[in-house]
Amino acid sequence: MRVALLSDVYFPRVNGVSTSIETFRRELPGFGVQTLLVAPTYGGESAAPDLIRLPARPVPRDPEDRLMGYRAALALEQRLRDEAVDLIHIQTPFVAHYAGLRLARRLKLPVLATYHTLFEEYLHHYLPVAPSGALRGIARRLSRGQCNALDRVIVPSQAMAKRLASYGVTTRREILPTGIPCAQFAGGNGAGFRQRLGISPTRPVALYVGRVAFEKNISFLIEATDRARATLPDVLLLIAGEGPARAALAAQVAARGLGENVRFLDYLDRSTELPDCYAAADLFVFASRTETQGLVLLEALAAGTPVLALAEMGTAEILAPGEGTVTSPDDPIAFASLMADLLTDRAWLAALARAAPTHASRWSDQGLAGRLAHLYSDVLAGHAPRN
Repeated sequence: MRVALLSDVYFPRVNGVSTSIETFRRELPGFGVQTLLVAPTYGGESAAPDLIRLPARPVPRDPEDRLMGYRAALALEQRLRDEAVDLIHIQTPFVAHYAGLRLARRLKLPVLATYHTLFEEYLHHYLPVAPSGALRGIARRLSRGQCNALDRVIVPSQAMAKRLASYGVTTRREILPTGIPCAQFAGGNGAGFRQRLGISPTRPVALYVGRVAFEKNISFLIEATDRARATLPDVLLLIAGEGPARAALAAQVAARGLGENVRFLDYLDRSTELPDCYAAADLFVFASRTETQGLVLLEALAAGTPVLALAEMGTAEILAPGEGTVTSPDDPIAFASLMADLLTDRAWLAALARAAPTHASRWSDQGLAGRLAHLYSDVLAGHAPRN
């Protein structure tokens, strides 16, 4: 089987969508599925036979992202026909969605999409001058129209499936999380990472990994760290990643006098630095209220690092009592109390750390890639071309 993946984002742009695409692309050939990825160019990427980079320009007010050309995407019609593509799988709801849908109609192929992101909760962060209620309504209508034009919609969690149903999406929804390469995150050199950063082996360290964006609610973690230092004066919060909220968060850190308690790191190499970073932390902390899955929680668990998080949206389906995770109320005071308790109770942390990898293994990349390959076959078997 040959599947064309269309996405408005891919590496070197680091985020959950890029990670999801790469994880499935790596494992699908083992189940008889070959992929051809269409993604924007960022400049300087090397060519690959199964990756088409389209000309793209920076997105206004968001220099990390690119907007690829719609006409350039449509011009791939003959290439997809020549490569005997059987199915089109859209990964993002921008140019890739509309180009993928049109290409599928022209080629009479089934088309599905993965709904990775809850845009209803994101738009007001990037268009603050517009009324949030109006933006939510626009996001819901847009999502409903896009999803109902597809043959199938993939969502990473039950919470996301319910949210789309509330929008009026009638297309069949399949719950299929992104898997993780558990072995990749096991056995990181935490001691070496701490040494490189000049962090004492005994210092209590909490860690956030991910995009440094407003919707990730990192300001909540900074406030919790501020409150936790009343009990643990030397507590350290590492924030690993980059994004549009970094300057505002750095200002928050300075205003609270947390320069010795919060440290920002840049993006870390996933195959080398990131496993070491997870291993260096005593506790992974997460406060996003809008995650459709929460891959970084699973990566931390696979590394044997306990997780303290809010149980919101997709993260609620990862957090399980006694399985390497602790759930906090949505309150920075309560979060700070749990954070301090965990970082001082080494026996509790050790018990959670032992349970964490087993819990993470339920989301193995191979198992979930096999489910996706089966879904592709099911969609093909039931496809009736639309006019």
